[in-house]
Amino acid sequence: MTRVAVVGGHGQIARLLHPLLLDAGHRPVALVRRQEHADELSAQGVETRIVDIEASDEAVFADAFEGCDAVVFAAGGGPDGNIERKRTVDLEGSLKSIAGADRAGARRFVQVSAIGVDEPVPADAGDVWQAYVEAKRDADAALRDSALAWTVLRPGRLTDDPATGRVTLGERVQRGDVTRADVAAVIAAVLDDGRTVGRQWNLVGGGTDVAAAIEAAL
Repeated sequence: MTRVAVVGGHGQIARLLHPLLLDAGHRPVALVRRQEHADELSAQGVETRIVDIEASDEAVFADAFEGCDAVVFAAGGGPDGNIERKRTVDLEGSLKSIAGADRAGARRFVQVSAIGVDEPVPADAGDVWQAYVEAKRDADAALRDSALAWTVLRPGRLTDDPATGRVTLGERVQRGDVTRADVAAVIAAVLDDGRTVGRQWNLVGGGTDVAAAIEAAL
């Protein structure tokens, strides 16, 4: 059994991921900000630890990761126009998670990023999108430069449609939509596959089941 810390543990992807981890025999540990979120997840059999991503330093993250074998960074500053939260959550939250995982000995790290963040941002994209892209880009670079056993997943536009179980994965996959449920399924699958360490993949909906899509991307 692997204990998996999930940063952004009450987020939309995380809530779809927890039951998949439980079904696979893992023990999800959800990092959440509010007690009511902890209570909700605890009732579902998910261990919880309360951590304010923005207010906490890397030592707090290291304490929260104590006893965990892996970390999934699935937090985000939200879809609103708050530029500051792109830095404090999407970037600094990731940086503190990386440092905390290293200190706690949680060697496996899977990060949920976004497709196309290494590409130039169009001039008319707006300040918020620019800040978001830069945060995700820099967080991914920091993880790649770390000593952790990392995998970066870069989903396309996320939807709340039901899981299809079919995706397309690869370094040069073009933009497209993907369900949050399918992203969760890919996270659960790559966590257990050591061959995915050191890989950074775009992730969109497709016609190939998750296991076969991973095989094709390797």
